Amino acid sequence: MLETVTKGFKSATERLQGVRELSEENIAESLADVRRSLLEADVDFRIAKDFLDTVKARALGEKVKTHARERGGRKIKVSTGEHFVGICEQELANLMGPVDTELVRKDGAVSIMLVGLQGVGKTTIAAKLARYLQNQGKRPLLVAADIYRPAAVDQLKTLGRAIDVPVHSGSEGQLPPEICRDARDRARREKCNAIIYDTAGRLAVDEELMTELQEIDVAVEPANKLLVCDSLMGRDAVSHAEAFSEKLDLDGICMTKLDGDARGGAALSVKAITGVPIKFLGMGETVDRLEEFRPEGLASRILGMGDIVGLVKDFEEVVDEQQAEEDAERILKGQFTLDDLITQLQTIQKMGPLKEIFAKMPGMGGLADQVDEGELVKVKAMVSSMTKAERTTPNVIDKSRATRIARGSGRKLKEVTDLIARFDQMKGMMAMLGQQSGLMGKIPGMGKLAGGMPGMGGMPGMGGMGGAGMPGMDPMAMLGGLDGSGGGGGRTKKRTSSADRKKKQKQAKKSRRRGRKK
Repeated sequence: MLETVTKGFKSATERLQGVRELSEENIAESLADVRRSLLEADVDFRIAKDFLDTVKARALGEKVKTHARERGGRKIKVSTGEHFVGICEQELANLMGPVDTELVRKDGAVSIMLVGLQGVGKTTIAAKLARYLQNQGKRPLLVAADIYRPAAVDQLKTLGRAIDVPVHSGSEGQLPPEICRDARDRARREKCNAIIYDTAGRLAVDEELMTELQEIDVAVEPANKLLVCDSLMGRDAVSHAEAFSEKLDLDGICMTKLDGDARGGAALSVKAITGVPIKFLGMGETVDRLEEFRPEGLASRILGMGDIVGLVKDFEEVVDEQQAEEDAERILKGQFTLDDLITQLQTIQKMGPLKEIFAKMPGMGGLADQVDEGELVKVKAMVSSMTKAERTTPNVIDKSRATRIARGSGRKLKEVTDLIARFDQMKGMMAMLGQQSGLMGKIPGMGKLAGGMPGMGGMPGMGGMGGAGMPGMDPMAMLGGLDGSGGGGGRTKKRTSSADRKKKQKQAKKSRRRGRKK
């Protein structure tokens, strides 16, 4: 997602590595990379220019603070490049925000009218919003007001049945404004406290469409009018948003297919041009994949810094807090079995695709595209081929048993032995974490986790992410490890640590000095 924009900011940051102070020259070089990526991502030229001018003015006008304080009060060093990235992050968030995702209630109910062109995903978004409201304890009613597109009504009825939400479709010959009016009356009779109107679209904006939408608006007076935009349309999505906002008083935008768009220019431009904020992101195809839009979270992901708040929200939606606490306490005592591993891998799958999870993890964004979703399936297959005793105490698995497991799961013997070895390492690390001090309580299950894994300090909520408190973080190591070791992990590239780089740099300097002396 938004790889094109991310690439430009990454290049800009790399240019500033080792630079002691920001100057007009090095800022201009860095912003040239950003400008190129923004335009390639279909960001409107005017928006790109204003953004770059603002970043440049702030970068030259602000004093670079070489030290900052973490929440715990500990001082940390801040490089010039990090200062520049911080400015970019704030301005990106300002460009896309502010956003209020709260849906307005009117007469005791939430009413939403969805508008947009044909094919942008309105019907799917209608079902996702219904599911979203369901999870908030509301009783929604879906309204099939698209009487023109073949099978539109049937599609909404199918989605409604899947999530157990009633669908009002009207009778033959009824026009959309009348269908919506009858649906509103039905919602009141049946005590539905949320109603979503799925209106018709066209292949292009035309007067007939706009007139019909205005008539529906007058007939039912929805509290929330949301435009559904397809991010894959690029600049066209922004121009269509402008056209709709001129005819209707829009309250927000639902952006679809952003997870399939490497450019993402529409997400960066639409708020600045139309004044209408993005409220929701439709991610993936299943009805559970709807995210509240957070400008600061997307800005952080664009800059490769992850989105810890978004990750925690995803986690809280799929995990029982009390159960997570109990699991964490037990696992940190060393009572960690392969059954626990499978449970946590299943939790990961509920949170969404692995690529998206990694993109939200600070410092892991660059690895997102290297993650192989199929590794989850392989690990589950191997564990499922074990007996209950083998899953509880994997150290009983000898070569003969491992051969049987490999044959039963369709994997190689080495993959089975590597899995067992990595699991043993993880179990030891869990027990070691349990003996440390400094409890964290921000994330469900973190209350039992000892804080501060090496290299994770200072990242709110990240101190304990290596453990059972957040299912899925360490079990990801079972996919082969991010260091390229193990059976399935050879797909990821091994990275040189900063300590190794510094050591090599020192050796190179010494070598040059010796050469000059000679």
